[in-house]
Amino acid sequence: MQSIREFTHMPTSADTKLAAPGAGLPFPELLIARSRFTLKCWTGDRDSFVANFQEERDKIGDLIASIPESQRGEQRLIKRLRGMEDSSRDWSVWMTLDHLRITNSAFAHSILLLSKGKTPNVIASTAAVKPDPAVTVRIEDKFQKSCDAFLKLVEKAGDLKTEVRHTHPWFGPLDAFRWLALASMHMGIHRAQIAAIIDARPSLKGYPIPR
Repeated sequence: MQSIREFTHMPTSADTKLAAPGAGLPFPELLIARSRFTLKCWTGDRDSFVANFQEERDKIGDLIASIPESQRGEQRLIKRLRGMEDSSRDWSVWMTLDHLRITNSAFAHSILLLSKGKTPNVIASTAAVKPDPAVTVRIEDKFQKSCDAFLKLVEKAGDLKTEVRHTHPWFGPLDAFRWLALASMHMGIHRAQIAAIIDARPSLKGYPIPR
């Protein structure tokens, strides 16, 4: 007879070998991502990207509120989502917020310097923006502050269609406008990740999750 533990066991990164941080996306998926990103930049504008960023932020807030605080730090292994590295699929909700805090600050830094005609003196790396597994509830406030700071900077920035570029490891040299587009798209990917983490919790199967 199987034990309750066996019935409720969910796979973890200890059961599955994940790719190394910074390994990137499968090449066919990367080509599709580049095409979709290019289309997003052609069809979107500054206001729509800001609105999308805020919309995803609000959805993330709703998702966080839908689960007890005691479960937000639990790591869960999920299926890799489109646009997400394999090494990122064993995070907790709090780890995902920590990653967004880090990247929001990095995006803001790139946009600020590019809008001033300067090139950031740092190599953008997906391996360098992984979260701290030991992050605590304090990350929820830090995440919100990173969103506030990002939006405030974008509001005050000048022309974002800059001549200078900063290179992203997946999408190549980007001007400030394209870094803004990427920031809004990035929030959406990790909002979907948080929803998947919540959905993977055995105690919450069937729980109504905001989307």
